Amino acid sequence: MNNQVLHLANQGVTINQIHNVYEVPKGLQRQWHCRGYHGSPQHNSRGVIQRYLGFWDCNPATLIPLSPSDSAPLHVEMMGGAEKILARGQQLHNEGKYLLASEIVNKLIQAEPQNQAAKDLLADVFEQIGYQQENPGLRNSFLAGAYELRTGIPQGETANSASPDIIRAMSTELFLNFLAIRMDSRKAEGMRFTMNLITPDNGEKFIVELENATLTNIKGFQAAKPDLTLTINRSDLEKTMTGAKTLDAQMADGTAKVQGDVSILKQLASTMVDFDPRFEIMPGTKARTVVAHEDAYEADPRQPIAE
Repeated sequence: MNNQVLHLANQGVTINQIHNVYEVPKGLQRQWHCRGYHGSPQHNSRGVIQRYLGFWDCNPATLIPLSPSDSAPLHVEMMGGAEKILARGQQLHNEGKYLLASEIVNKLIQAEPQNQAAKDLLADVFEQIGYQQENPGLRNSFLAGAYELRTGIPQGETANSASPDIIRAMSTELFLNFLAIRMDSRKAEGMRFTMNLITPDNGEKFIVELENATLTNIKGFQAAKPDLTLTINRSDLEKTMTGAKTLDAQMADGTAKVQGDVSILKQLASTMVDFDPRFEIMPGTKARTVVAHEDAYEADPRQPIAE
């Protein structure tokens, strides 16, 4: 796959074409362990080009594309409106031309996210495409899209990916990096501070710096003139990370010791955003849920811990 995909790429086949051009050699197709059960040729052939050449197909028109919701209304207008698209999409579906049907009906729901007739038709199309897939990743993606279009994003509790055991297994550096990802840089414009963090029970020291709307940390160093020095045992910091005890409470009872401008902790907390993993993939399937927490430094158990 690697060699043949690059062979085709050197003949001008792009990342947006390769999955329709590359074929696994017939001799390998007959070997069950080379079938696309755990990795599809469509995905992986594109992955080869992504690795070496990146996502761009070298066509300037695709270099800075409009967002789908911005470009779709013009497509719908030029195709004659929703009724014509629905009629043609249904015809293509009935003819078994599911990929063509998905092209035009997807434009319609991007332009009209509340058009349930369009969402139902695209769900029918996705379902048929999914049924035809040998690879479970492809099949499940299409069927999940169909489910979301018909019923919306499933509600209720999500998997707990920030349990106490996971929090204890996280390094302090990973936790600080996690805070940097949770920080909305648009809320941090104009803020600047340098903080020393010391966790005596495991001997760790960090410089934590907010500048240019970016939160960074350096392990093993201390700033000569920090705005704040926070000293707290790693075991106590874990209580804040899991939401068992707020940082304010730990400062109040002396568990956490501070020296300098404590207000920068509130500044940093004001920039934190909780992620809701139940975000939309298909448009018009769910309003964003507002998630509130008592402590901004708590690792939300409903959101993944990832860099």
